Amino acid sequence: MGRFINWWLVPYHAGIFNPDEYGVVSNLYSYVAFAMVLLTYGMETGFFRFASKSKNSEKIYSTSLISLAFTSLIFLLSIRIFREDLSIAMKYPGQAEFIWWLAITVSIDAITAIPFAKLRLTGRPIKFASIKIINIFFNIGFNVFFLTVCPWILKNYPGTLFMKLYIPDLGVGYIFLANLLASLSTLLLLYREIFYIKPIFDKALLRKMFAYSLPILVIGLAGMINQNIDKILIPFLLPADQNPMYQLGIYGANYKLAVLMNMFIQAFRYSFEPFFFNRNKTETEDNPVIYAIVMKYFVIFGLIIFMAMVLNIDIVKHIIRAQYHEGIKVVPIVLLADLFFGVFFSASIWYKLKDRTWYGAYIALIGAVISLILNIVLIPVWGYMGSAFSLLVCYFTMMIINYFWGQKFYPIPYDLKRIITYFVACLILYSVSFVFSDIQPQLRFLVNNILLTGFLFFIFQREKTELLRLLKKNKG
Repeated sequence: MGRFINWWLVPYHAGIFNPDEYGVVSNLYSYVAFAMVLLTYGMETGFFRFASKSKNSEKIYSTSLISLAFTSLIFLLSIRIFREDLSIAMKYPGQAEFIWWLAITVSIDAITAIPFAKLRLTGRPIKFASIKIINIFFNIGFNVFFLTVCPWILKNYPGTLFMKLYIPDLGVGYIFLANLLASLSTLLLLYREIFYIKPIFDKALLRKMFAYSLPILVIGLAGMINQNIDKILIPFLLPADQNPMYQLGIYGANYKLAVLMNMFIQAFRYSFEPFFFNRNKTETEDNPVIYAIVMKYFVIFGLIIFMAMVLNIDIVKHIIRAQYHEGIKVVPIVLLADLFFGVFFSASIWYKLKDRTWYGAYIALIGAVISLILNIVLIPVWGYMGSAFSLLVCYFTMMIINYFWGQKFYPIPYDLKRIITYFVACLILYSVSFVFSDIQPQLRFLVNNILLTGFLFFIFQREKTELLRLLKKNKG
């Protein structure tokens, strides 16, 4: 819910800023994504792994938190010294304050990653969700204040002393400032988890955690290449006469229309690792069966989200203004790519449980190489469509490799027959919808949702027996 609420900033920003201005937001937040992975360096997963198997979780928590706080402060000092040079290298000369605000934001987010992980591991979802949602409301509130309320005051009451603090030319910079203020609120709300701890720092423990987490860092960096390198490369690979920032703005806004799939995967990830690591404390013969069931229903729900969005794309596209609609064709590609990534993540439990995290790193690196090569080759030819196809090929390849390696080291009885059947049925029905693409919009809406209903019925007919058994078992 929180992510869905926060996502409405996308059409809000797209309604205020032109695509070339919005391209700045997409570009800089791609750098932020890389910085976040570097500053957390896999310690979140490392904390789950070690704390779930140790009776002294407080020492693990304190060591992790101190380590992240120290490296984040070093990062902030470095950015403060070199912010001007960085802004020039990133093609934002004279806007070093943007770099500095984002550096503070990502440092705070890195430090609070371990307290949030502790809330998840100790089963405190209400506090976890409450703080996340408060952060989102602060972010939205500051955005509305800076981008709507302040311009209204400036227009209607230009002589007020208050407006001397407002700088209209800052433009998209207020998006970054709002994010910074929201992150500061999160830091304050987690003050007990951060400052009210017994400071214990175990160097030997940190070395063990880092050895486990290093492959996770590699996986994270490779993952960021897959997800965000396109938004960094577009300004460098497209010539100025093709207006790269305009194309990036179009691509970035439509990329984020895949919000339902992203929310579904993120919600799954929040509960995925604590659940499976806790189950792994007592390894039983039932565990692989449970993992297989989880995978099947993950795919089912992912395909339903895909079908619901692509069959109603004529409605979904009106969330952003018409100036951005030329990029709507990337949405089905990004949705399917995200689903492949979700399947990869769900199936990746094997290398985390078996302490073979380097295998995950190898898979991610293969994906990163594919993503880099395809983006470099396709962006100059197809623009942002080349980026979308690169993402799809990358995640599909990672999913396939991960499956075969996983079955070698930790066999899981996935119901491949049904999973593939549902994928094929989904793509067939989606293809059928193109036959009706030229009919009246109202009739097309009716036909597409009949296809969606047919897909739901097709799944229900094949899953109803197991669903009823699972519900009965859970009730008992």
